[in-house]
Amino acid sequence: MTNDASQTREPLTFPFQDVPEFGDPVEIAEGIIWVRFPLPFALDHVNVYFIRDGEGWAVIDTGINTKPAIATWQAVLRDVLRGEPITRVIATHVHPDHIGLAGWLCERFDAPLLTSLSSYSESRLISLAPNETGSRQFFDFYVSHGMTAEGAGIVAIRGNEYLQLVYPLPRSYHRLVRADVLNIGHREFRVVTGEGHAAEQIMLYCHEESLLFCADQVLERISPNVSVSATDPNGDPLGHFLRSLRQLRQDIPAEVLVLPGHRRPFHGLHTRAAELEEHHEQRCDLIRRACTVAPQTVADLVPVLFPRKLDAHQMSFAFTETLAHVNRLVRRGELDPVQQDGLLAHRTSASI
Repeated sequence: MTNDASQTREPLTFPFQDVPEFGDPVEIAEGIIWVRFPLPFALDHVNVYFIRDGEGWAVIDTGINTKPAIATWQAVLRDVLRGEPITRVIATHVHPDHIGLAGWLCERFDAPLLTSLSSYSESRLISLAPNETGSRQFFDFYVSHGMTAEGAGIVAIRGNEYLQLVYPLPRSYHRLVRADVLNIGHREFRVVTGEGHAAEQIMLYCHEESLLFCADQVLERISPNVSVSATDPNGDPLGHFLRSLRQLRQDIPAEVLVLPGHRRPFHGLHTRAAELEEHHEQRCDLIRRACTVAPQTVADLVPVLFPRKLDAHQMSFAFTETLAHVNRLVRRGELDPVQQDGLLAHRTSASI
């Protein structure tokens, strides 16, 4: 963890204090527009950005494939863009609230899709995989870490239904990789990638205007979800996420205007990245202390990190994020896996 003294950090500042209604445009700079789109979750919105691109607009992220989101799009296309076309669709990462309507827009405007290999491939794989097979894999995954069969049945189905809220993607795409240079209108952007929240999450940095479209890598007030996948149960997404935060602080100036995937744009990238690092270290401390008392399954540890009541959708994220912290501590040699009543549990390492 970075040892910045929190009292010496500059606080976040917000150039746009008022949060707009869904579909209402906010001009970030000349030729850059921010619009919020509705989501059917506790986090009820996603930010979509438009960048002037010749006679039309490049769009960064799209919202989810639901009727309210499509209705908002139709109003934006009519009243905000006034019939001007979408020239290209940039999807920052695989999550349905960001890529869900990318295929719909590409089809409607015959526009290319720009995204990472990971996002494109994973989204196509999710759309092609039979629901029954995926649900069984999630069910076994949750049960092996201590969730009841009844709870696992609910979370494996209802908790992951959102993954299907993606309009079919085009059959081809334009791949974006770290350090690519992307020219949109008169602006030049460098592609930056982040890990942990999603593989190869795409961010766009404009040095000339000090702008960073950072998707879900750094958000104000809330921590981006960092989860272990059932297909990579021993993965270390939290380690990837923390390294990405340190890389951002090294590569991007502190004064940049952060344009995130949720909540408000802000100044204070380095401050917020450091706060997120500390947040996750504090959660690791909670897990270490709990596992010192007795071996704990992931199901035992979820209420340690998430004491509030959770619905099935929230539980799927909370459970896999708790496992991300457990896996990070195992990688660091601070927790040891043990078998307990046929389940995988963890205890604090005797070497600590």
